Amino acid sequence: MNKTLSWSITVALAGFLFGFDTIVISGADQPIQKLWDTSGWFHGTFIMSMALWGTVLGALGGGIPCDLIGRKRTLFWIGVLFAVSAIGSGLATDPYMFSFFRFIGGVGVGASSVAAPIYISEIAPTEKRGSLVALYQFNLVFGILIAFFSNYWIGANFGEDAWRWMLGIEALPAVIYTFMVLSIPNSPRWLVLQKGDVEQASTLLKQLNPNANIEEELAAINSSIKDTKGESFFSGKYNVPILLAFLLAFFNQVSGINFVLYYAPRIFETAGIAADSTLGASVPIGVVNLIFTLLGMYLIDKAGRKQLMYIGSIGYILSLLAVGWAFATNAEGTMVVIFVCAFIASHAIGQGAVIWVFISEIFPNTVRNSGMAWGSGTHWVFAAIITLVATPILAYFEGREHLIFYFFAGMMFLQLLFVWRMMPETKGVSLEELQEKLTR
Repeated sequence: MNKTLSWSITVALAGFLFGFDTIVISGADQPIQKLWDTSGWFHGTFIMSMALWGTVLGALGGGIPCDLIGRKRTLFWIGVLFAVSAIGSGLATDPYMFSFFRFIGGVGVGASSVAAPIYISEIAPTEKRGSLVALYQFNLVFGILIAFFSNYWIGANFGEDAWRWMLGIEALPAVIYTFMVLSIPNSPRWLVLQKGDVEQASTLLKQLNPNANIEEELAAINSSIKDTKGESFFSGKYNVPILLAFLLAFFNQVSGINFVLYYAPRIFETAGIAADSTLGASVPIGVVNLIFTLLGMYLIDKAGRKQLMYIGSIGYILSLLAVGWAFATNAEGTMVVIFVCAFIASHAIGQGAVIWVFISEIFPNTVRNSGMAWGSGTHWVFAAIITLVATPILAYFEGREHLIFYFFAGMMFLQLLFVWRMMPETKGVSLEELQEKLTR
């Protein structure tokens, strides 16, 4: 197998753990609240959103170890965090212990959303960069799908302690990934930037792309470092990529994607689906997510990032309005499932396929870690806030759930304007060329 592809697949498996860890809590949501008899605010703050606050820390701080110890070692310790979190959460004896271990897993999720896209973008050839970085998103949604299936099967077969197995089973893929990541090399751009090891970087670049002009590529890397060395992240030179990353990450979350994924069983139960069928009703979400992510991966280096965002934004608006209509008219629960799946498809082909690719591309070599941490951190701050307030908001808008989805649809209209007026196309442009274009 081509080394670029095999190393990218290995690193992208961090996305599987990300997806699994993020969604597995949906199956444990209601059983845990009943077990520990927690209030809506306590449940939202300590049970459901604690992992996301860990994710914020991991995302905002993820660039630091990427610089100091390299992308490879950072990815290794991310695997360790996932394994410890899974075991600890499954064995938790009270909500505080549970929240602590979920926080640790969240740190792993946040750090992986920085380190993995950076690594893949730095080893990928320009013409395949989009689809290779999107492998991370594919594994993310594959992890979501497996989590939905796992929750459904465990919930049906393991009785009242099923939630412990739902969470603990993640330790197995986490340990496998941790050992697999030991086989990848360091990023050649990191070797040049942090170690000054041009010889090893040259060897790796030849392995990654035997037909490339290695001297020319190394010269471009060195030039990009020279042009930006000594510039602080908030010096003003990077204002354009900083704003683009912030807005893309912000709109990702105000689409309502994490609200739907985290609380799918509650949403479906509110729509009239029997409580014992809600986990099963969540499975189509994972299937649709996977299928349309594959389509997005196929199109991202052909149609481009901006075109996928147009498709996704329009799909978001129509599907969210449809979900709102279904709640407003008390339509059958199956209609809500269908419209939610349309919403998931819109996300998968648009924001889902584009976000980690785009943010990993638009920052120069010297500040890519900080830029990825900025974009990822923005994403996770808003994800945590939305998850924190979701339970009380669902209670407050009981009988008026359609207003929640109309709000998300309005935000997606603003995203459509952002794509039209501000978002540049990055397809087919080298990382160093993008640096020159966006920091002039």
